[in-house]
Amino acid sequence: MSATLFTGIGELATMDPAHGPGVGLVEHAALIADHEAVLWTGPSSAAPEADHRIDLGGRAVVPGFVDSHSHVVFAGDRAREFEARMSGEHYDGGGIATTMAATRAATDHALADQGSRLIREMRGQGTTTVEIKSGYGLTVEDEARLLRAAATLTPETTFLGAHVVPPEYRDDRAGYIDLVVGPMLDACAPYARWVDVFCEPGAASAFDEDESRTVLEAGARAGLGLRVHAGQLGPGPGVALGVELGAASVDHCTYLTDADVDLLAGAARDGGPVATLLPGVEFSTRSPYPDARRLRAAGVTVALASDCNPGSCFTSSMPFCIALAVREMGMSPAEALWSATVGGARALRREDVGHLRIGARPDLCVLDAPSYRHLAYRPGVPIASTLAW
Repeated sequence: MSATLFTGIGELATMDPAHGPGVGLVEHAALIADHEAVLWTGPSSAAPEADHRIDLGGRAVVPGFVDSHSHVVFAGDRAREFEARMSGEHYDGGGIATTMAATRAATDHALADQGSRLIREMRGQGTTTVEIKSGYGLTVEDEARLLRAAATLTPETTFLGAHVVPPEYRDDRAGYIDLVVGPMLDACAPYARWVDVFCEPGAASAFDEDESRTVLEAGARAGLGLRVHAGQLGPGPGVALGVELGAASVDHCTYLTDADVDLLAGAARDGGPVATLLPGVEFSTRSPYPDARRLRAAGVTVALASDCNPGSCFTSSMPFCIALAVREMGMSPAEALWSATVGGARALRREDVGHLRIGARPDLCVLDAPSYRHLAYRPGVPIASTLAW
Protein backbone atom coordinates (compact mmCIF):
# COMPACT_ATOMS: atom_id res chain seq x y z
CA MET A 1 0.00 0.00 0.00
CA SER A 2 1.35 3.43 -0.91
CA ALA A 3 2.22 5.91 1.85
CA THR A 4 1.58 9.64 2.02
CA LEU A 5 3.80 12.25 3.67
CA PHE A 6 1.83 15.04 5.32
CA THR A 7 4.20 17.92 5.70
CA GLY A 8 3.89 21.60 6.53
CA ILE A 9 2.14 20.78 9.82
CA GLY A 10 2.60 23.81 12.04
CA GLU A 11 1.82 21.82 15.18
CA LEU A 12 1.08 18.11 15.52
CA ALA A 13 -0.64 16.79 18.67
CA THR A 14 0.27 13.09 18.62
CA MET A 15 -0.80 12.04 22.15
CA ASP A 16 2.46 10.05 22.04
CA PRO A 17 4.56 10.23 25.23
CA ALA A 18 7.63 9.73 23.05
CA HIS A 19 7.08 13.30 21.85
CA GLY A 20 6.60 14.73 25.33
CA PRO A 21 3.98 14.90 28.09
CA GLY A 22 0.36 15.89 27.69
CA VAL A 23 -0.60 16.02 24.03
CA GLY A 24 2.80 14.90 22.69
CA LEU A 25 3.37 18.06 20.70
CA VAL A 26 5.66 18.28 17.66
CA GLU A 27 6.16 21.69 16.04
CA HIS A 28 7.03 22.12 12.35
CA ALA A 29 5.98 18.51 12.01
CA ALA A 30 5.31 15.82 9.47
CA LEU A 31 3.41 12.53 9.49
CA ILE A 32 3.51 9.53 7.19
CA ALA A 33 0.53 7.19 6.88
CA ASP A 34 -1.13 4.77 4.55
CA HIS A 35 -4.88 4.26 4.61
CA GLU A 36 -4.63 1.76 7.45
CA ALA A 37 -2.12 3.15 9.94
CA VAL A 38 0.19 5.95 11.01
CA LEU A 39 3.72 4.96 9.98
CA TRP A 40 5.92 7.83 11.21
CA THR A 41 5.69 11.16 13.07
CA GLY A 42 8.33 13.75 13.82
CA PRO A 43 9.85 17.04 12.68
CA SER A 44 9.55 17.86 9.00
CA SER A 45 13.33 18.19 8.75
CA ALA A 46 13.71 14.48 9.59
CA ALA A 47 10.86 13.10 7.50
CA PRO A 48 11.68 10.18 5.20
CA GLU A 49 10.40 10.00 1.66
CA ALA A 50 6.95 8.61 0.80
CA ASP A 51 4.98 7.81 -2.34
CA HIS A 52 2.81 10.91 -2.13
CA ARG A 53 3.10 14.30 -0.46
CA ILE A 54 0.46 16.68 0.92
CA ASP A 55 1.48 20.09 2.28
CA LEU A 56 -0.88 21.36 5.00
CA GLY A 57 0.41 24.91 4.84
CA GLY A 58 1.22 25.46 8.51
CA ARG A 59 -2.09 24.22 9.89
CA ALA A 60 -2.30 22.23 13.11
CA VAL A 61 -3.24 18.54 13.15
CA VAL A 62 -4.78 16.63 16.05
CA PRO A 63 -6.21 13.11 16.28
CA GLY A 64 -9.77 12.74 15.08
CA PHE A 65 -12.17 13.27 17.97
CA VAL A 66 -13.67 10.20 19.63
CA ASP A 67 -17.30 10.93 20.51
CA SER A 68 -18.08 8.10 22.93
CA HIS A 69 -21.69 9.04 23.76
CA SER A 70 -24.36 9.94 21.21
CA HIS A 71 -27.99 9.20 20.30
CA VAL A 72 -28.06 10.21 16.64
CA VAL A 73 -30.54 7.65 15.26
CA PHE A 74 -34.02 9.01 15.97
CA ALA A 75 -36.91 10.87 14.39
CA GLY A 76 -38.70 14.08 15.27
CA ASP A 77 -37.78 17.47 16.67
CA ARG A 78 -37.90 18.94 20.17
CA ALA A 79 -37.00 22.56 19.49
CA ARG A 80 -40.16 23.75 21.27
CA GLU A 81 -39.13 21.79 24.36
CA PHE A 82 -35.75 23.53 24.25
CA GLU A 83 -37.43 26.91 23.94
CA ALA A 84 -39.67 26.16 26.92
CA ARG A 85 -36.74 24.97 28.99
CA MET A 86 -34.80 28.15 28.22
CA SER A 87 -37.83 30.00 29.56
CA GLY A 88 -37.53 28.24 32.91
CA GLU A 89 -39.10 24.80 32.54
CA HIS A 90 -37.18 22.12 34.48
CA TYR A 91 -35.91 19.18 32.41
CA ASP A 92 -36.49 15.75 34.00
CA GLY A 93 -36.12 13.36 31.05
CA GLY A 94 -39.86 13.16 30.30
CA GLY A 95 -39.40 14.58 26.82
CA ILE A 96 -37.90 11.29 25.63
CA ALA A 97 -41.47 10.04 25.10
CA THR A 98 -41.92 12.68 22.38
CA THR A 99 -38.96 11.35 20.43
CA MET A 100 -40.10 7.78 21.07
CA ALA A 101 -43.46 8.41 19.38
CA ALA A 102 -41.84 10.02 16.34
CA THR A 103 -39.22 7.27 16.10
CA ARG A 104 -41.77 4.48 16.22
CA ALA A 105 -43.67 6.12 13.38
CA ALA A 106 -40.59 6.67 11.20
CA THR A 107 -39.51 4.39 8.37
CA ASP A 108 -36.21 2.53 8.43
CA HIS A 109 -35.02 4.76 5.60
CA ALA A 110 -35.86 7.94 7.52
CA LEU A 111 -33.99 6.72 10.61
CA ALA A 112 -30.92 5.72 8.61
CA ASP A 113 -30.98 9.03 6.76
CA GLN A 114 -31.14 11.04 9.99
CA GLY A 115 -28.23 9.11 11.48
CA SER A 116 -26.16 9.46 8.31
CA ARG A 117 -26.79 13.20 8.16
CA LEU A 118 -25.60 13.71 11.71
CA ILE A 119 -22.55 11.50 11.21
CA ARG A 120 -21.59 13.62 8.19
CA GLU A 121 -22.06 16.70 10.34
CA MET A 122 -19.77 15.22 13.01
CA ARG A 123 -17.09 14.26 10.50
CA GLY A 124 -17.23 17.77 9.09
CA GLN A 125 -16.14 18.99 12.52
CA GLY A 126 -13.29 16.54 13.07
CA THR A 127 -14.99 13.56 14.71
CA THR A 128 -13.83 10.23 13.31
CA THR A 129 -15.09 7.68 15.86
CA VAL A 130 -18.68 7.74 17.17
CA GLU A 131 -20.70 5.63 19.59
CA ILE A 132 -24.45 5.44 18.88
CA LYS A 133 -27.13 4.34 21.35
CA SER A 134 -30.63 3.07 20.76
CA GLY A 135 -33.27 4.02 23.33
CA TYR A 136 -35.91 5.87 21.35
CA GLY A 137 -37.96 2.88 20.19
CA LEU A 138 -38.55 0.99 23.44
CA THR A 139 -40.27 -1.92 21.73
CA VAL A 140 -38.51 -5.09 20.63
CA GLU A 141 -38.75 -4.31 16.93
CA ASP A 142 -38.08 -0.58 17.20
CA GLU A 143 -34.98 -0.99 19.35
CA ALA A 144 -33.66 -3.63 16.97
CA ARG A 145 -34.17 -1.47 13.91
CA LEU A 146 -32.45 1.51 15.59
CA LEU A 147 -29.43 -0.68 16.24
CA ARG A 148 -29.49 -2.11 12.73
CA ALA A 149 -29.32 1.43 11.41
CA ALA A 150 -26.60 2.41 13.88
CA ALA A 151 -24.51 -0.63 12.95
CA THR A 152 -24.28 0.64 9.37
CA LEU A 153 -22.66 3.83 10.70
CA THR A 154 -20.28 2.65 13.44
CA PRO A 155 -19.04 -0.49 15.19
CA GLU A 156 -19.64 1.26 18.52
CA THR A 157 -23.34 0.52 19.02
CA THR A 158 -25.10 0.48 22.38
CA PHE A 159 -28.38 -1.17 23.37
CA LEU A 160 -30.27 1.33 25.56
CA GLY A 161 -33.66 -0.29 25.91
CA ALA A 162 -33.48 0.86 29.54
CA HIS A 163 -33.54 4.54 28.58
CA VAL A 164 -36.92 5.24 30.18
CA VAL A 165 -40.02 3.21 30.97
CA PRO A 166 -42.38 3.80 28.01
CA PRO A 167 -45.92 5.06 28.71
CA GLU A 168 -47.58 1.71 28.02
CA TYR A 169 -45.58 0.16 30.88
CA ARG A 170 -45.93 3.02 33.35
CA ASP A 171 -47.95 0.79 35.71
CA ASP A 172 -45.89 -2.34 35.06
CA ARG A 173 -42.22 -1.49 35.52
CA ALA A 174 -41.34 -5.10 36.32
CA GLY A 175 -42.98 -6.19 33.08
CA TYR A 176 -40.88 -3.71 31.12
CA ILE A 177 -37.64 -4.88 32.78
CA ASP A 178 -38.59 -8.45 31.84
CA LEU A 179 -39.09 -7.31 28.25
CA VAL A 180 -35.73 -5.48 28.16
CA VAL A 181 -33.67 -8.37 29.55
CA GLY A 182 -35.61 -11.00 27.58
CA PRO A 183 -36.97 -10.60 24.04
CA MET A 184 -35.59 -7.09 23.51
CA LEU A 185 -32.03 -8.03 24.49
CA ASP A 186 -32.24 -11.18 22.37
CA ALA A 187 -33.28 -9.13 19.33
CA CYS A 188 -30.76 -6.33 19.89
CA ALA A 189 -27.59 -8.09 21.07
CA PRO A 190 -26.54 -9.19 17.56
CA TYR A 191 -26.30 -5.52 16.52
CA ALA A 192 -24.75 -4.12 19.72
CA ARG A 193 -21.31 -3.99 21.30
CA TRP A 194 -22.50 -2.37 24.54
CA VAL A 195 -25.47 -2.21 26.91
CA ASP A 196 -26.39 0.95 28.82
CA VAL A 197 -28.99 2.01 31.41
CA PHE A 198 -30.29 5.38 32.60
CA CYS A 199 -29.73 4.90 36.34
CA GLU A 200 -31.53 7.84 37.97
CA PRO A 201 -33.67 6.78 40.96
CA GLY A 202 -35.00 10.33 41.33
CA ALA A 203 -36.57 10.34 37.85
CA ALA A 204 -39.92 8.54 37.67
CA SER A 205 -39.35 7.09 34.20
CA ALA A 206 -35.69 6.08 34.71
CA PHE A 207 -34.31 3.08 36.59
CA ASP A 208 -33.27 2.47 40.17
CA GLU A 209 -30.23 0.53 41.34
CA ASP A 210 -31.85 -2.91 41.38
CA GLU A 211 -33.47 -2.43 37.97
CA SER A 212 -30.21 -1.12 36.53
CA ARG A 213 -28.25 -4.02 37.94
CA THR A 214 -30.70 -6.48 36.38
CA VAL A 215 -30.30 -4.87 32.95
CA LEU A 216 -26.51 -4.62 33.09
CA GLU A 217 -25.98 -8.15 34.34
CA ALA A 218 -28.26 -9.51 31.60
CA GLY A 219 -26.30 -7.53 29.01
CA ALA A 220 -23.03 -8.87 30.35
CA ARG A 221 -24.33 -12.44 30.11
CA ALA A 222 -25.19 -11.71 26.47
CA GLY A 223 -21.57 -10.73 25.86
CA LEU A 224 -22.04 -6.94 25.80
CA GLY A 225 -19.75 -4.41 27.44
CA LEU A 226 -21.25 -2.13 30.07
CA ARG A 227 -21.94 1.61 30.15
CA VAL A 228 -24.03 3.60 32.65
CA HIS A 229 -25.86 6.94 32.54
CA ALA A 230 -25.12 8.14 36.09
CA GLY A 231 -25.55 11.28 38.13
CA GLN A 232 -27.19 13.47 35.50
CA LEU A 233 -30.14 14.74 37.52
CA GLY A 234 -28.84 14.19 41.04
CA PRO A 235 -26.56 11.97 43.14
CA GLY A 236 -27.37 8.29 42.87
CA PRO A 237 -26.02 4.74 42.77
CA GLY A 238 -24.97 4.72 39.11
CA VAL A 239 -21.27 5.37 39.65
CA ALA A 240 -20.92 2.75 42.36
CA LEU A 241 -22.82 0.24 40.22
CA GLY A 242 -20.64 0.95 37.21
CA VAL A 243 -17.46 0.49 39.25
CA GLU A 244 -18.75 -2.71 40.86
CA LEU A 245 -19.74 -4.31 37.55
CA GLY A 246 -16.67 -3.18 35.60
CA ALA A 247 -18.37 -0.76 33.23
CA ALA A 248 -16.15 0.89 30.61
CA SER A 249 -17.69 4.28 31.28
CA VAL A 250 -20.05 6.13 33.58
CA ASP A 251 -21.53 9.09 31.74
CA HIS A 252 -22.80 12.54 32.72
CA CYS A 253 -21.37 12.62 36.28
CA THR A 254 -22.94 16.04 36.83
CA TYR A 255 -23.69 15.25 40.47
CA LEU A 256 -21.00 13.25 42.24
CA THR A 257 -20.45 12.64 45.94
CA ASP A 258 -16.98 12.47 47.46
CA ALA A 259 -17.50 8.70 47.70
CA ASP A 260 -18.23 8.55 43.95
CA VAL A 261 -14.99 10.39 43.15
CA ASP A 262 -13.02 8.11 45.47
CA LEU A 263 -14.54 5.03 43.82
CA LEU A 264 -13.71 6.28 40.34
CA ALA A 265 -10.17 7.21 41.37
CA GLY A 266 -9.56 3.82 42.92
CA ALA A 267 -11.01 2.01 39.94
CA ALA A 268 -8.93 4.07 37.50
CA ARG A 269 -5.78 2.46 38.83
CA ASP A 270 -7.15 -0.91 37.69
CA GLY A 271 -8.54 0.24 34.34
CA GLY A 272 -12.00 0.90 35.76
CA PRO A 273 -14.71 3.19 34.37
CA VAL A 274 -13.88 6.39 32.57
CA ALA A 275 -15.92 9.40 33.69
CA THR A 276 -17.44 10.69 30.46
CA LEU A 277 -18.54 14.31 30.78
CA LEU A 278 -21.11 15.84 28.44
CA PRO A 279 -20.91 19.62 28.84
CA GLY A 280 -23.30 20.29 25.96
CA VAL A 281 -26.06 18.87 28.15
CA GLU A 282 -25.37 21.36 30.92
CA PHE A 283 -25.28 24.16 28.34
CA SER A 284 -28.61 23.04 26.88
CA THR A 285 -30.39 22.40 30.18
CA ARG A 286 -28.88 25.16 32.33
CA SER A 287 -27.69 22.55 34.79
CA PRO A 288 -24.47 22.84 36.84
CA TYR A 289 -21.36 21.77 34.98
CA PRO A 290 -19.39 18.76 36.22
CA ASP A 291 -16.14 19.59 38.02
CA ALA A 292 -13.57 18.09 35.69
CA ARG A 293 -10.73 19.62 37.71
CA ARG A 294 -11.87 17.73 40.81
CA LEU A 295 -11.96 14.44 38.90
CA ARG A 296 -8.57 14.91 37.26
CA ALA A 297 -6.97 15.95 40.54
CA ALA A 298 -8.22 12.69 42.06
CA GLY A 299 -6.66 10.66 39.22
CA VAL A 300 -9.90 9.81 37.41
CA THR A 301 -9.70 9.26 33.64
CA VAL A 302 -12.01 11.82 31.99
CA ALA A 303 -13.55 11.73 28.53
CA LEU A 304 -15.55 14.39 26.72
CA ALA A 305 -18.44 13.52 24.40
CA SER A 306 -21.28 15.35 22.71
CA ASP A 307 -24.37 13.37 23.85
CA CYS A 308 -25.87 14.52 20.55
CA ASN A 309 -29.60 13.88 20.95
CA PRO A 310 -32.82 15.71 20.09
CA GLY A 311 -33.80 16.64 23.64
CA SER A 312 -31.15 17.58 26.16
CA CYS A 313 -28.26 18.41 23.81
CA PHE A 314 -28.66 18.73 20.06
CA THR A 315 -25.06 19.54 19.19
CA SER A 316 -22.76 17.37 17.11
CA SER A 317 -19.71 19.56 17.72
CA MET A 318 -16.82 18.16 19.73
CA PRO A 319 -14.92 21.47 19.37
CA PHE A 320 -17.87 23.17 21.09
CA CYS A 321 -17.67 20.62 23.92
CA ILE A 322 -13.93 21.26 24.23
CA ALA A 323 -14.54 25.00 24.50
CA LEU A 324 -17.19 24.44 27.19
CA ALA A 325 -14.87 22.14 29.14
CA VAL A 326 -12.19 24.82 29.18
CA ARG A 327 -14.54 27.72 29.97
CA GLU A 328 -16.86 26.02 32.46
CA MET A 329 -15.24 22.85 33.83
CA GLY A 330 -11.73 23.84 34.85
CA MET A 331 -9.84 22.04 32.09
CA SER A 332 -6.85 23.40 30.21
CA PRO A 333 -7.01 23.33 26.40
CA ALA A 334 -4.54 20.42 26.40
CA GLU A 335 -6.56 18.46 28.98
CA ALA A 336 -9.78 19.01 27.06
CA LEU A 337 -8.20 17.86 23.80
CA TRP A 338 -6.79 14.75 25.51
CA SER A 339 -10.23 13.93 26.95
CA ALA A 340 -11.89 14.39 23.54
CA THR A 341 -9.45 11.97 21.92
CA VAL A 342 -7.56 9.57 24.20
CA GLY A 343 -10.22 9.82 26.92
CA GLY A 344 -12.99 8.94 24.49
CA ALA A 345 -10.98 6.02 23.14
CA ARG A 346 -10.49 4.67 26.64
CA ALA A 347 -14.22 5.01 27.30
CA LEU A 348 -14.72 2.72 24.30
CA ARG A 349 -11.77 0.50 25.27
CA ARG A 350 -10.13 1.22 21.95
CA GLU A 351 -6.37 1.38 21.49
CA ASP A 352 -6.33 2.15 17.77
CA VAL A 353 -7.98 5.59 17.85
CA GLY A 354 -7.70 8.84 19.77
CA HIS A 355 -3.95 9.21 19.17
CA LEU A 356 -1.44 9.38 16.32
CA ARG A 357 1.18 6.98 17.61
CA ILE A 358 2.74 4.51 15.19
CA GLY A 359 0.14 1.89 14.26
CA ALA A 360 -2.90 4.03 15.06
CA ARG A 361 -5.69 4.50 12.57
CA PRO A 362 -4.75 7.50 10.39
CA ASP A 363 -7.69 9.61 11.59
CA LEU A 364 -6.49 13.16 11.11
CA CYS A 365 -8.34 16.30 12.18
CA VAL A 366 -6.93 19.40 10.54
CA LEU A 367 -7.42 22.81 12.15
CA ASP A 368 -7.61 25.98 10.16
CA ALA A 369 -5.40 27.46 12.85
CA PRO A 370 -1.77 27.24 13.97
CA SER A 371 -2.43 25.45 17.29
CA TYR A 372 -4.85 23.09 19.04
CA ARG A 373 -5.39 25.91 21.56
CA HIS A 374 -7.67 27.57 19.01
CA LEU A 375 -10.30 24.88 19.62
CA ALA A 376 -11.17 26.71 22.85
CA TYR A 377 -9.79 30.11 21.85
CA ARG A 378 -12.21 30.41 18.88
CA PRO A 379 -15.48 28.88 20.12
CA GLY A 380 -18.19 28.49 17.52
CA VAL A 381 -15.83 28.99 14.59
CA PRO A 382 -15.66 25.99 12.20
CA ILE A 383 -11.89 25.52 12.21
CA ALA A 384 -11.83 21.70 12.61
CA SER A 385 -12.45 19.18 9.86
CA THR A 386 -11.65 15.56 9.11
CA LEU A 387 -8.91 15.21 6.52
CA ALA A 388 -10.11 13.22 3.52
CA TRP A 389 -7.25 11.83 1.46
